[in-house]
Amino acid sequence: MKLKLPFYIHKVGAGFPSPATDYIEDDIDLNSHLIKNAPATFVIRVQGKSMHNVGIYDGDLLVVDRSINPKNLSTIIANVNEELVVKTFLKEKNRNYLTSGSNKIELSENPNVIIWGVVTYVIHKLY
Repeated sequence: MKLKLPFYIHKVGAGFPSPATDYIEDDIDLNSHLIKNAPATFVIRVQGKSMHNVGIYDGDLLVVDRSINPKNLSTIIANVNEELVVKTFLKEKNRNYLTSGSNKIELSENPNVIIWGVVTYVIHKLY
């Protein structure tokens, strides 16, 4: 599905207000900005509050790319004991963990943990 929205030529200032203009450059396709590898990408909704510390809130939509290998501190989606969860991937002293605060899951000790993909974008309401 392609969603095209108006894309304005001028940038919006984050400081003092500037005169607004009504010049539209072109339509913008959010897929081209949010999705780099469409066959490997999916969107999932967050349920819970364990990832507030990284700016992910209950009800947010996550854009996840399965073709990206996680790096240290990547936000990932994992299947942990047949349940999908969002966690932070952590590398420490040649060991890999999943964490969301004080809870750590060591990957080498948990064969039932499968990383499904890396979160590339978080979409949430501001109000």
